Amino acid sequence: MKVSVIIPALNEEAFLASAARSAWEAGADEVIVVDGGSADETVAVAEAQECQVVVSASGRAVQQNAGAGRAIGDILLFLHADNRLSPTAIEQVRELLRDAGVKIGAFRQQIVADGVAYRLLERGNAWRVRWRGLPYGDQSIFMRREFFESLGGFPEVKLMEDLLLMKTARRISWPRLLDGPVYIDARRWRRHGVIRQTLRNWTLLTAYQLGWSPDALASYYRRHDVA
Repeated sequence: MKVSVIIPALNEEAFLASAARSAWEAGADEVIVVDGGSADETVAVAEAQECQVVVSASGRAVQQNAGAGRAIGDILLFLHADNRLSPTAIEQVRELLRDAGVKIGAFRQQIVADGVAYRLLERGNAWRVRWRGLPYGDQSIFMRREFFESLGGFPEVKLMEDLLLMKTARRISWPRLLDGPVYIDARRWRRHGVIRQTLRNWTLLTAYQLGWSPDALASYYRRHDVA
């Protein structure tokens, strides 16, 4: 089974090399970086890492769908630019998907920062996958290509595209959680504080449940490259 790793990126020159390198070292058959109009050296970094570069409109859902459309793999693995795969991650995926009944999964996280709060976040996010069937994008979602296509890809909204896709996917195939881990940079939590960032995320989720659209909520979720 060929595995295509798809990395959406926007102004990610500082992190992209590590993400791409981790994908190659884990055994990816191809690494596709989908650039959403970076103003820094993101594209040059991707090319230096021998990644296929796809240019698309900005927006994580749009970029990930664009990458999937160019991928050759039987399995699509979506990796955030500030995340890194463990060396055995893709081997774990191939082993899991030898079971023809499994269509989708994600990884346990390891946030690259010390502190009890981070360990609680890791456990809580693993619990969400196991008991609610809702992995998020920073858990490196992977799935069979034909399953992804049957779902219509990521809903092209400005926020929560991962949540919306998983809500549909879990009705058909419950996501599996692999040990991974996927290593997560703690930049957003460091910038805003663990408690503040977590409360912000919960507030956005609550607003969505109350009927706010993901596109409307996107204005309250600050991009990593905006001060």
